[in-house]
Amino acid sequence: MNIFKTFILMALLTGLMVAVGGAVGGSSGAMIMLVISIGMNFFSYWFSDSIVLKSYNAREISEADSPQLWNIVAKLAKNAELPMPRVYIIDTDVPNAFATGRNPDHAAVAVTTGIMKALDYNEISGVLGHELAHVKHRDILIGTIAASMAGVISMIANIVQWGAIFGTRSDDDRGGIIGLLATIILAPIAATLIQLAVSRSREYDADKTGGEICGNPMYLASALEKIEYYAQHSAPMPQAGTATAHMFIINPLENSKKALKNLFSTHPATDDRIAHLREQARDMHLLG
Repeated sequence: MNIFKTFILMALLTGLMVAVGGAVGGSSGAMIMLVISIGMNFFSYWFSDSIVLKSYNAREISEADSPQLWNIVAKLAKNAELPMPRVYIIDTDVPNAFATGRNPDHAAVAVTTGIMKALDYNEISGVLGHELAHVKHRDILIGTIAASMAGVISMIANIVQWGAIFGTRSDDDRGGIIGLLATIILAPIAATLIQLAVSRSREYDADKTGGEICGNPMYLASALEKIEYYAQHSAPMPQAGTATAHMFIINPLENSKKALKNLFSTHPATDDRIAHLREQARDMHLLG
């Protein structure tokens, strides 16, 4: 169901890009936006992993550098029937983790030094099971493309807005005032809502599959509870940016004072995720 939902949402996002291009430049504008969309998808496919890892100053480790972390990842990758991903550590006290890479053969998982201090062995297994589920589902690529497309729509809306302010729009621009307002105001909001809906739908699936990969959904439930506590009682992750926030197991920019709920959140509510994991544990006869 979530896979079908993601497909529909991505189709809507692509259609919105084409519609914005058409509103701004007619049929030629729509074609240009379609070409841009395809180009962005290709760029995201090949370079998203190296870009995000560099942006967080992540350092790659070997088995000798951190045997326990390496062995956890190796065990979970085997459980998930995935190739061994590259393993990275980010030097920050904020507990968090993410996965990246264009496909399972070119995947990487990254954890913060903070999460290694805050969680026990089983909880780290739950977190990394969740991240490997993203790899298995190719969610990293989907999320990166969705974020890129939404970003381009917002950029075009800003260009149109400044064009209207400085009077660079010609009299024969399409759509009139209604089209102008739709392009400037409604299109970026719609693009953002679709992108966030894609992100939330993938998180639920990654939680479920992650619970299966690590062997007990309660490992992940316990980890989420602890990470959420830190998120609510500490400053946001300093290196984090809005373009990559959806990649983390819990949004590194949100805390109890700043979090935007429901439609405007990259992740489902942590309490809801934990409730789903508890239900999954019951179904697996791991919880009374």
